[in-house]
Amino acid sequence: MGLSLTKAAHWTSSGTGKLEFTPMNESLLKEILCFVEQFSSQHPQEAEHVFEAPLQWSTTLVASDFKTDYDISDLDVQSHEKDSEGHPLLQLSPPTLNVRSFSQLSKLVRLADDKKLEEVRACLEENRDAVVKILGPCFGNILEREDAHTDELRLVDEDQVKDSDVKVKLFRLLQNMDKQLLSKLLEEISEQVRLDPTAVKNDMELLKRFCSEGEKRVLKSVRYTSDYEFANGCHAPLWRQLHGEICYLVIEPCDTEDLYITCSTTGVFLNGGIKHEGAESGYERTSDMYKDLVTLLKSRSPYFAENINKQDFAVELPSTQRIQHVESVDMEEQGQSQRSYEQQEKNVHDKARQQHTLNKAGGEKKYEPCPRWKNLGLMSPCCKAEEKKSGKSSGEERSAEIKRKKPGQGAKSKMKAEFSVSSIHGRLSSHKIKTPAGAMPVELSSESSLESEEEEEQSERRPENDTDLPSEYWQIQKLVKYLKGGDQTATVLTLCAMMDFNLMQETCQLAIRDVGGLEVLINLLDTDEVKCKIGSLKILRKISHNVQIRQTIVDMEGLQSIVRILDSPVMELKALAAETIANVARFHRARRTVRHYGGIKKLVKLLDCVPNLANLTATQEKDVEVARCGALALWSCSKSTKNKEAIHKAGGIPLLGRLLKSPHENMLIPVVGTLQECASEESYRIAIHTEGMIKDLVKNLSSDNDELQMHCASAIFKCAEDKETRDLVRKYKGLQPLVSLLGKADNKQLLAAATGAIWKCSISVENVAKFQEYKALEILVGLLTDQPEEVLVNVVGALGEFAQIPAGKAIIHKCGGIKPLVNLLAGTNQALLVNVTKAVGACATDKANMSIIDQLDGVRLVWSLLKNPSADVQSSAAWALCPCIENAKDAGEMVRSLVGGLELIVNLLKSTNNEVLASICAAIAKIAKDKENLAVLTDHGVVPLLAKLTNTTDDRLRRHLAEAIGHCCMWGSNRAAFGEAGAVAPLVRYLKSKDNTVHQSTAMALYQLSKDPNNCITMHEKGVVKPLIHIMGSNEEMLQEAAAGCVRNIRLLAVANRKARLFY
Repeated sequence: MGLSLTKAAHWTSSGTGKLEFTPMNESLLKEILCFVEQFSSQHPQEAEHVFEAPLQWSTTLVASDFKTDYDISDLDVQSHEKDSEGHPLLQLSPPTLNVRSFSQLSKLVRLADDKKLEEVRACLEENRDAVVKILGPCFGNILEREDAHTDELRLVDEDQVKDSDVKVKLFRLLQNMDKQLLSKLLEEISEQVRLDPTAVKNDMELLKRFCSEGEKRVLKSVRYTSDYEFANGCHAPLWRQLHGEICYLVIEPCDTEDLYITCSTTGVFLNGGIKHEGAESGYERTSDMYKDLVTLLKSRSPYFAENINKQDFAVELPSTQRIQHVESVDMEEQGQSQRSYEQQEKNVHDKARQQHTLNKAGGEKKYEPCPRWKNLGLMSPCCKAEEKKSGKSSGEERSAEIKRKKPGQGAKSKMKAEFSVSSIHGRLSSHKIKTPAGAMPVELSSESSLESEEEEEQSERRPENDTDLPSEYWQIQKLVKYLKGGDQTATVLTLCAMMDFNLMQETCQLAIRDVGGLEVLINLLDTDEVKCKIGSLKILRKISHNVQIRQTIVDMEGLQSIVRILDSPVMELKALAAETIANVARFHRARRTVRHYGGIKKLVKLLDCVPNLANLTATQEKDVEVARCGALALWSCSKSTKNKEAIHKAGGIPLLGRLLKSPHENMLIPVVGTLQECASEESYRIAIHTEGMIKDLVKNLSSDNDELQMHCASAIFKCAEDKETRDLVRKYKGLQPLVSLLGKADNKQLLAAATGAIWKCSISVENVAKFQEYKALEILVGLLTDQPEEVLVNVVGALGEFAQIPAGKAIIHKCGGIKPLVNLLAGTNQALLVNVTKAVGACATDKANMSIIDQLDGVRLVWSLLKNPSADVQSSAAWALCPCIENAKDAGEMVRSLVGGLELIVNLLKSTNNEVLASICAAIAKIAKDKENLAVLTDHGVVPLLAKLTNTTDDRLRRHLAEAIGHCCMWGSNRAAFGEAGAVAPLVRYLKSKDNTVHQSTAMALYQLSKDPNNCITMHEKGVVKPLIHIMGSNEEMLQEAAAGCVRNIRLLAVANRKARLFY
């Protein structure tokens, strides 16, 4: 919220308007939202600090969005919490909202629910000086400076700043957050780098050589505006790096005035005059964009351009200036002339796609670079110069030069630089970087996605020298050259010849790409010749198994052409296209492209066939094969959440359900794979249940194919969240096959899926009984050691469910499962820790098991998990402590032996997570049964913290909170303290709850509180007597006694008051 907001964020209207809707801004807002949400729980002291001035903005929230902890009057809302002057820390007068502390901000964003990002955006837009309002001008000015240092805090006059210690801590937190924001945003945009710091540095070293005295001098001086170099090699300040800028240079030519140059990831350009480090202006672009420094200098300095082209300097030019176009070499090797690049450039806009054809008039082949490569700027300047020359001698010279420049150690081949995807993200080989109309810019996806990126841009592994390349590499390159120049018949024959090679071998795949074969193959997809399309797709289907190849296909817009083929009437074409999409769509940018161009609907249509007939006609067999390939493609695409929704909307679920009845494994694997991928969505789980697919999934658990079994088990794992599904798995006798899969312990993926399915199915007690018949528990205990975490999470989760019944606890004890469970408490995997604590807590309800847990120091390990940053781990650990404390031999002494344990418990009452609060209250209720521990809890301030929570509307928290208050009343003046803290009146409202367990714990708490006269008065004023009299009619004896005791105490006080008035 310092530099990240003022300089890294993108604002409309020259920085004075609203935040633009850009991917960088969205990322920035999400990080700030996460920071604010977690601030209250991670920094409770700083969260209570009252801002110097309130943050004020126009909100979309209304009074009905606010629940507890607020006073609501018609449309206005005020928080119970107030500052020292009595002003509420949160005040809503629609539509204006004022907030004065981070604790209120944290609560607000949780209340906002799906509007939280919108609220953060509005807050930042209307509070551009947010840091000044939070900390005051003296702190805010330091934070918003680019060169801010923490040492400058000593300059702040502590006498003029209230709560200076808290402000300093808060300042440092905001400063660290600001740095993290800048670093994260920098990492995101670094993936889009085309020109990199290393390339700029190399060019600078080269140019410095031209500054020497003598005949070779073509420049007077070259220098950076700042000599400081960041770890990533950039010289530009962080906030400018976010805009893709690498460094700023001042170059003094021999014949013109000084040039002030910005080097950025997209190229180099002249700026407004950045002369020194720390300049605040002059960053704007004042010239065209150039691909590198040499090109810019040539255009600006005639003297430099004239001398740099001399023979003395030619050998020193950057390598990008000497890239030869492979196609021109090919033509000269055949002794053929070619048109100049200028003539090609003249005609390229008139023809969208040029295919190589014979010039009938002259009998010569005429070649033109493909428009797609031109649009990407992949024609080198040298190509233009060389193409102007003609004759055999020049052709021989270029051929010789190409041979000298074959791939060598530590360098990429020139052919790769010309045709590879890396060159697209590298320096573009055109004088000025321009994007023609209709061309898709080559850039990373800006679409936000929750899915993880399966494939990263991989560095290419190349042989150390050309002698390591097999003969197939050069043979394929020759075939690609023939493919570029042949007619229809030659093209088909060449494609057939290429398919004779092992195209699954990486060398062959990259050979096609390096010489521009991918471009030709993709161009063939847009021809009208079916044979050419089939041959091209057969090759693309194989080579697209390579990560770099499929990324290049997407970059070259080849996926759009493949999607269009799905509408073809030719069955073989549709099948090949779908199978190719299945290979390419393994990263999210490709999956998004398929969806954007209507590929999901087209793929779903391919599923419409009759796969389960005994005798199929030839046409039906083709339909089934097309459906199989369509299912493969949907499987790859279904890893995207948006694609799952698209498949559902396109009517894919019933068609997948029909294909699930197929007897063929090669059909079932992609179908079940797609279903299990989509089953993470609730709508799919409901559909799988209603479409009757559970029976088929259970049936295929008995298949001989491990992969099919794994996908079926995984689908059941995800679907068994619902009770109806668990009952159906039992009904169709799927529990025993799941247990039998545990015998395949060597297949970890299958084991993880099977244990996961068993875990979810064992949530139903009826299924646990069946599992015990099949000896599942004994096998699961044996899997507690030497297994990967994804298996352990499921195994321990299942044990936690089995341990809910006494027989399960006994078997775990008998099989020696307690010790490995306790050992797992020392892990770091949060999902595993949640399940382990649950299992240990369930086992601890048995006194024999509890004694083993105590001996193994398990209670201390569970208690230490309360420090875990995950709220799920904290709550699970607190719930586990309850049976441990209740069943320990000397629970009071055990708790006291844990140094700092009680203070940790009390501090967690400041959490904002209701599940954590409920579990901590339950633990306090158990701890407070020991008087000495209760005294320590009181000293740590448990009473006001419990009282502060009483306004909650969460019945689960109410139940355990009331129970904790009831037990904490047993010490000293705690009863009166609860009354003074305002805990009595909210407790009376608990009696209106529909949950009987809340009534029971509340009645017990009110009974204890009623032993203080002032509390009786408060209860009577709030109308507690009538609901208590109603509760006295309950069938539960403890509830009756507590209610009657409370009424009795109120009545005794009333009688005493009456006597006092009569006799005194």
